[in-house]
Amino acid sequence: MSSKVYTRGGDAGQTSLLGGLRVDKDDLRIEVYGTMDEGTSALGLARATTQHDDLCRHIIDLQGELIPVMSEAAFVPGGKPLSFDIPQVQPHQVERLERIIDHYNQEWIQTGQFVRPGGSQAAAALDMARATFRRAERRLISLNRTEAVNPHLMKYVNRLSDLLYVLARIDEQRTLIRTIEANLPPELANAGQETAWPYISGETDMTTLTLTDCNRMVEAGIKRAEAIGVPMVLAVVDQNGDVIETSRMDEALIVSVTLAPHKAYTAATVRLPTHELAQAAQPGQSLYGIDINLPKFTLVGGGLPLHKEGKVVGAVGVSGGSVEQDIDVAQAMVDAY
Repeated sequence: MSSKVYTRGGDAGQTSLLGGLRVDKDDLRIEVYGTMDEGTSALGLARATTQHDDLCRHIIDLQGELIPVMSEAAFVPGGKPLSFDIPQVQPHQVERLERIIDHYNQEWIQTGQFVRPGGSQAAAALDMARATFRRAERRLISLNRTEAVNPHLMKYVNRLSDLLYVLARIDEQRTLIRTIEANLPPELANAGQETAWPYISGETDMTTLTLTDCNRMVEAGIKRAEAIGVPMVLAVVDQNGDVIETSRMDEALIVSVTLAPHKAYTAATVRLPTHELAQAAQPGQSLYGIDINLPKFTLVGGGLPLHKEGKVVGAVGVSGGSVEQDIDVAQAMVDAY
């Protein structure tokens, strides 16, 4: 016969810690491991939604490790004897979390900006778990003022929050890459990650642009801008989106000094013209929200990739006129290449 889920023992607002001590359900120690339990549940949502096996494996391992961690938080010495030992968090557990963080730091494209959670379903759940464990850490600090807390436990919860932040960024980054690759033009769709995302794969021996190439493109762009009577800023970047050359025509808008290189960066790294990216990033479309956590991305037309021997070797970006005029001048630069 199965045991009942309810015991009625907590109907008066109290519960038992490990060791038998009865405390109110809003006791600070209950708050600590109850908050950890919330975080573990959020990890379950992340595990159920991530599409990446390695992240799923780490989440499963963390959920298993958190069971004894919560037991330590729920135990007060001096109660009735237990039939099992309560493990305490050890330094090697903190070090293991740091090693995982270091591993994914190699993959993470850091922007140095605050993020807006929600880049993917699993990332949103990981961010929720991360914020929850930050709250658990605050509760531990409060508890430590009244009774000694294992310092390694406090370090563990701190480092766990760091890890969850990084895992969230990795999940949304990979999801973004998959979505972009699914929307690449046919000529790039089968090129593989090494071609589409060289700065992730480590591939750097692609055909490169020369300064002569860039000068020729900028000169052609300025000539076209003069022909239509619009002062502009023109930029050329390499395949990683790094600026090689930029030129500002007299009386060009100040904002264009920033926007033109951003257009080129976006076209180079996404391998799509920015006006096509803008169409795919409208509400309800496959790339909606692509620019949220990527500060150098722009959805304004005027950025065009440069192709050579079937590979994207860089991009141009133009800003100063209407979208149509910017695209016109950018196309003149591409034609010159």
